[in-house]
Amino acid sequence: MTINGQPSAAPETARPIALITGVGRSIGIGAGIARQLAATGWDVAFTYWTPYDRRMAWGAEDGAGASIAKELEEAGARTATIEADLSDPDAPARIFDEAEQQLGGPVTALVLSHAESVDSGLLDTTVEAFDRHFAVNTRASWLLVREYGLRFRGAPEAVSGRIVALTSDHTVGNLPYGASKGALDRITLAAAHELAHLGVTANVVNPGPVDTGWMNDELRESLIRGTPLGRIGTPRDTAHLVSFLCSPEGQWVNGQLLKSNGGTAS
Repeated sequence: MTINGQPSAAPETARPIALITGVGRSIGIGAGIARQLAATGWDVAFTYWTPYDRRMAWGAEDGAGASIAKELEEAGARTATIEADLSDPDAPARIFDEAEQQLGGPVTALVLSHAESVDSGLLDTTVEAFDRHFAVNTRASWLLVREYGLRFRGAPEAVSGRIVALTSDHTVGNLPYGASKGALDRITLAAAHELAHLGVTANVVNPGPVDTGWMNDELRESLIRGTPLGRIGTPRDTAHLVSFLCSPEGQWVNGQLLKSNGGTAS
């Protein structure tokens, strides 16, 4: 069943293919989405970029791609793992090429879960950091959505394609991240209209603060006090909403910016 890294013929009973970006850590939101989609009948191609994690305080997780792929395969999915630097404008086309070659079919759902996120504010953000955030969070997302639209071959009379992008409303002290994610919102919502004739829906999900290992104890407790449910989000919470949006039942939800944050105070 596994074809990770190797071309393979399509299975007799084809499962739809989801391409998920930003699946570099087993406790991340992208990995949670991949697990949920695999469990609900999808084959999964996913991207990761180890040098980014190495730059972050949490560091790179050795073998994460192979470990996540194994989990998905145990759930019945065929997988394709693709290491890609999304600051490279040539990367999106190559990602689609590899996903299609390895999984033997076109991508049905595109889930944008990748991010460049380095804290800095109005006065201390460098031009280099600003440009890198927009290259990864905005330009790469546009190019991925464009590549998806150019390649999509669903039935025009059916609503069968899905685009879901993860965003953030964090701006204070995190200017380039928040600004570049805001631009991502506009691109995705435009796709809901410009790709509608193809039978594609496009939505944005704001998961709010999700504990994926980046919070300290003080921040975690502060966020817990700010939600009516007395807890903060998990990757699985976001994954359930993304899975619904990718399902046939979710086809009427289109062109929306949805919050999945448990009522967390802004």
